Amino acid sequence: MARKYQYFDITLPLNTEIPLPPAIPPKPGAPPPPEMKIPNPRVFRFFDVDKGDKVTLSRIEMTTHDGTHIDSPRHFIPGGPTIDAMDLDITLGPCRVIEIKDENSVTVKELEPYKIKAGERIIFKTRNSPIVWSMRQYNGKFVTVSLEAAKYLVAKKIKLIGFDYISLASAEPPENIGWIHEAFLKSGIYIIEALNLDGVKPGKYELICLPLRIEKGDAGPCRVILRK
Repeated sequence: MARKYQYFDITLPLNTEIPLPPAIPPKPGAPPPPEMKIPNPRVFRFFDVDKGDKVTLSRIEMTTHDGTHIDSPRHFIPGGPTIDAMDLDITLGPCRVIEIKDENSVTVKELEPYKIKAGERIIFKTRNSPIVWSMRQYNGKFVTVSLEAAKYLVAKKIKLIGFDYISLASAEPPENIGWIHEAFLKSGIYIIEALNLDGVKPGKYELICLPLRIEKGDAGPCRVILRK
C-alpha cells in the first residue's frame, strides 16, 4: 500500500499586496535615495479570454526578492555563486521546523537545546506566521535572527535557513541587514525568505523547493512545499 503523505504549501501568494522590504542603502550609514524605493510586483495582462480575447497572456514585473524566494551568495558577496549555479541538494531533502517562542528574535539560548547538526536544513517558525503577514505593509516590527544566532548557526555548518518573513534581519541599524546575510552567504548557506508557516507544527519534514533558474541571478522566486 502506497504511503499517504501530508503536503503543506508554505509559499506566499504572489500579488500586489505583499509586504516589501526596505531598500538597502548603497553605503553604510547613508539613507537610500528616493529612486531606490522598491515598486510593488505587477501583473500586466496583455490579453484576457474573459474580455473576449482568444488567449490569456500576462507579463510579471517584480524583483527577485518579492514574495517567497531564495537568496544566493551573490546577493551580498562579490563573485559569489548565483542562483542558477545552486546545488539542487540544498533545497531538496529532510528539514526541521523549529518554533521560536521569543517575541523579538531568534537567540542562541533558545537554539541550544535543539542540538542542531552540520548539514541540517533549518526552518524557523515565529509569531510572524500569521500575525505579521496579515499586515499588508512592512513596518519593521517582526521577529528577526540575531547576529549572535546567525554566527551560531554558521558555526554549526547548517546547509540552509528558512524564515517566515520577507527578511530574516532587522533593519535597525540598516547595516544589520548586511551583517546577517553576509554571515550566512559567505559560508555558502542559502536563505529562503518570506515563508508562511501558519498551521505547520514544528518537527521533521521533507523539503521540496526549487528556485527559478535565473541566469546569474542574485536570488530566485520559488515554490516551497513541506511533506510529512
